[in-house]
Amino acid sequence: MAITDPLALQVLAIAKEAGDKIMEIYDRDFAIYEKQDTSPLTEADLAAHKSIVTGLEAISELPILSEESADISWDERKTWDKYWLVDPLDGTKEFIKKNGEFTVNIALIDGGKPIMGVVYAPALNKSYVGVVGQGAWTETAEGVNPISAKPHQPGELWKVVGSRSHQSPEIQNLLAQLEGETELVAMGSSLKLCLVAEGEAHLYPRLGPTSEWDTGAAHAVALAAGADVTVLDAADPLNSDAEALTYNQKESVLNPYFLVSA
Repeated sequence: MAITDPLALQVLAIAKEAGDKIMEIYDRDFAIYEKQDTSPLTEADLAAHKSIVTGLEAISELPILSEESADISWDERKTWDKYWLVDPLDGTKEFIKKNGEFTVNIALIDGGKPIMGVVYAPALNKSYVGVVGQGAWTETAEGVNPISAKPHQPGELWKVVGSRSHQSPEIQNLLAQLEGETELVAMGSSLKLCLVAEGEAHLYPRLGPTSEWDTGAAHAVALAAGADVTVLDAADPLNSDAEALTYNQKESVLNPYFLVSA
């Protein structure tokens, strides 16, 4: 089953081109700088950012919010209804560790909701594409395959996604509330949300800091695959009435805690 949405195909091509820029640097020694928040910034972040912005500006007049151009004022951002949300290199720590679990993320946000997203893992040569209302797919060297989230079945082992680089003690509280055996599946970057989207895990609770560009693209993939992404209350993590995670609805670009569930 092919990906037929023309805009999604254009964005996928843009993500792959940025991925090529990243891999040129990944395959050699690279310089690491420091952002003001002390997180590592590599040459690859900047090269991918420039490539993506150039690509998106060639196909669209919509504004772009990228991690590498995040100083746009709230006064300006709050006038945006539809815009591109970009993380040119998510999983910088995974990039520096050279474990391959880093991604290029491009999302289209409309009215605070992600409606289309591309997640490309260049070192793994794997793409995730989601168009809400149309479906979600993976693309690898073997071809394109539709994906869908798979809800937990009674008696089945719970597969819960965790982070390689950020572990939160509150996760144990959530695991204790699940009936049956659990298995923690470690993964880096936005690939954690994608694991739920493709049916490789049932839950991804995030009880740690993330920004909107970290999640937008994979959030779209998850929604398109039939998963939910909701605000998570650490005291009541499995609340079925939790509100949906939204974007560009406040001055801060930090996400609340959230839960991805099949």
